[in-house]
Amino acid sequence: MQFMSFTRRHALAAMAAVLTAAAVPAAYGQGTPIKFQLDWRFEGPAALFLAAQAKGYYKAAGLDVTIDAGNGSGGTVTRVASGSYDMGFADLAALMEFHANNPDAPNKPVAVMMVYNNTPAAVLALKKSGITKPADLSGRKLGAPGFDAGRKAFPIFAKANGITGVQWTSMDPPLRETMLVRGDIDAITGFSFTSLLNLEARGVKPQDIVVLPYPAHGVKLYGNVIIASPKMIKDNPQAVKAFLAAFTKGVKDVIADPKTAIGHVKARDGIINEALELRRLQLAIDATVLTPDARSEGFGNVMPPRLALMASQVADAFGTKNRIDPDAVWNGGLLPPASERDIFAVARK
Repeated sequence: MQFMSFTRRHALAAMAAVLTAAAVPAAYGQGTPIKFQLDWRFEGPAALFLAAQAKGYYKAAGLDVTIDAGNGSGGTVTRVASGSYDMGFADLAALMEFHANNPDAPNKPVAVMMVYNNTPAAVLALKKSGITKPADLSGRKLGAPGFDAGRKAFPIFAKANGITGVQWTSMDPPLRETMLVRGDIDAITGFSFTSLLNLEARGVKPQDIVVLPYPAHGVKLYGNVIIASPKMIKDNPQAVKAFLAAFTKGVKDVIADPKTAIGHVKARDGIINEALELRRLQLAIDATVLTPDARSEGFGNVMPPRLALMASQVADAFGTKNRIDPDAVWNGGLLPPASERDIFAVARK
């Protein structure tokens, strides 16, 4: 009897193991790890990604997402290419540059979703400089870090506006606005929502700042995109799709309630100024996300003719080793349905 009882117990245990094993495939995706790197520090715009994490949307989609701060789009592209990260947030121009200059790289990241439909790049100056329009920049001293997106794309801006004779000064990012305030340079390039608030933090009144956004002056470059490694796309396309869907859901929450969204950023960096970062977030949304171009093209999507033009402009302006194939840098096949990406419906409420 003891032998029979022992056998029965083991048979029941074996049956339970089989049933558990059968359930594993359905549950396995719940822990799919994704390492994601931002383009910059935990500032206001990071809420677009942190909201879905704080609300549990990534987890509910079967993902275990880790989000880290970055130090520039170029670095994010390189780290995804190296395999250190699976996905990231980076300027599309930086991604194009990487493709053109590293044709033999085995793991070139691909853009899978457009977030900043219009580049946030801008030229900023102080009114006392006499600069009020792009043509006033001819012969002036401009400053920005060497990797700055606006600086690298400035030849496109210059060509569109007939600007010549600019002299450049390089510096570390924290010194950019300081040098402008000191009068060491006449103007700077940078993301509008970052440099504008940095100037205000240095005591400059908003009415004393001149902002010349690239999109408003003939430069219709796309801005930041979500990128993914081709290995990730090949091995687990469903995880990428799930990430994009959860992210989109989080974006809608941020647009509906940006003040609460800044709390998610505060949770990652306790020393941020919440009022300042709320303004930065709102400026970023207004200038790059809820734009007429994004409404026309659909949030997350790109238009092939515009993408091709940008590829040509970036190759010329950046002096890349090779021309840029727009089809090689973009994969829109993993996007959520257009109906799920209608963030403008939330904005209208």
